[in-house]
Amino acid sequence: MPLLDMALLLLAVPALLAALYLLALTLLSGRLPVPARAPARLRFDLVVPAHNEEAGIARTVANLSALDYPAALRRIVVVADNCTDATAERARAAGAHVLVRHDAERRGKGYALEYAFARSLEEAQADAVVVVDADTVVSAGLLHAFAARLEAGARAVQAEYGVQNPDASWRTRLLTIAFALFHDVRSRARERLGLSCGLRGNGMCFALPLLRQVPHDAFSVVEDVEYGLRLGLAGQRVHYAGEVKVLGEMVAGEQGSRSQRRRWEGGRLQLMRQHGLPLLGRGLAQRSGLLVDLALDILVPPLSWLAAPALLLGALALALSLAGGHALLSLGAWGAVLAMLTLYVLRGWWLSGMGLRGLADLACAPLYVLWKLVLLLRRPQHPKGAWVRTTREGESR
Repeated sequence: MPLLDMALLLLAVPALLAALYLLALTLLSGRLPVPARAPARLRFDLVVPAHNEEAGIARTVANLSALDYPAALRRIVVVADNCTDATAERARAAGAHVLVRHDAERRGKGYALEYAFARSLEEAQADAVVVVDADTVVSAGLLHAFAARLEAGARAVQAEYGVQNPDASWRTRLLTIAFALFHDVRSRARERLGLSCGLRGNGMCFALPLLRQVPHDAFSVVEDVEYGLRLGLAGQRVHYAGEVKVLGEMVAGEQGSRSQRRRWEGGRLQLMRQHGLPLLGRGLAQRSGLLVDLALDILVPPLSWLAAPALLLGALALALSLAGGHALLSLGAWGAVLAMLTLYVLRGWWLSGMGLRGLADLACAPLYVLWKLVLLLRRPQHPKGAWVRTTREGESR
C-alpha cells in the first residue's frame, strides 16, 4: 500500500467512527410515541433568566401566560440579572414575579439560574422548574408534556429547541437545519435507546428533588451541557419531549452571529478537552451506556470539523487515484464518511421543515463550515460564563 494512501486511510479512521455514530443516530430518529395527557396536578415555576431584555421580555411573559395549563399551577419568574435597563419593570408590568439580582463578580446565566432555583427550593411551592430564555416563544402544551413525563417518573425533561425566525437569512435557515440535527435527530435516537438526550439551555425542566440531589452549580458559557454531564454522572438521564417546542430568536447578520457562535463553539470545545476522554473512560469502566453516550456526544466534533477534512482529504484521495497513485482504500473510506454525513444532514433538513428553500441553502454550507472553523480557531473574548447579550434583529446597533 502506498505511504500516502496509508496515511489518508489512517486519518479516515476517527472520522469513520464519528460518522458511523451519527449514522446510527440518524437511523434511530423516527417518530417517538407521545404520552397521554394526565390531569394537571403538578405546579411549575417558569424561570426566565434575563440580562437587559427590556425590548422583548413582555412578549415572552405574555407567551408564557397563555400556556394551556391552569394558571393557579404555574408562576412566571423573571430573573433580572445585572440589568441596566427596564427589564424588571416591564416584566413585572406584564404579570411576572421578578427577582432582581446584582453581583458584579458572579455574572452569567448559570448564576442567574442558581439564584432562581435556590428561591424555588426555599419556597417549596412548585414541583418542578422550567427554564425558558428571554427571547423565546413556546408551544401551548409545554407544561402538559413535561407533566406527563414527570408523572411517569422522569426528573429532567428537555423540549425540542428550534429557531423562531428561520427565514430571516440564509444563516438562520442553515441554523434551523443545524438545530434539527443536533437537537431533534440526536435526541429522538437517544430517547428511543433510553439514554440522556442532553440539555439545550432553553426549554429545560427539572423536578425540585433533582435540584436538591444535584445542585445546579454550572457556570460556564455552556452551563446546560455542563449540568447535563453532572446529571449523567449522578445516574440521571434527561428525557425528550419532542412534541413541544421552544423557539429562540437567532441572529441573521454576520456580526451578531459571529459573537454568538464563537461563545457556543468555544465553550463546547473546552468541555471536550476537559471531560471527553475521562468521561468515556469512566463510562467504559462502569459499563454505563448513559456515560459512554454523553462522552461521545462531546467527543464527536462539530459537523464542520468532520465535513471540511472529509471534503479536502477525499478530494486528495480522488486526485491521487486518478493520477495512478492507487488510493482506492482511502478514497473509499472518505467517500463513506461523506455519504454518512450526507444522510445525517438530509435527515436534519427533512425534520427542520425548511423545504426546497432550505435544501438550496445547503449549497451555502461550505461557506458556513469555513466561517465556523475560523471561529473555532479564535479565542473567546469574554470571561467564563459572562453575560454577553447579542443584539437582536430590528434593534439599534
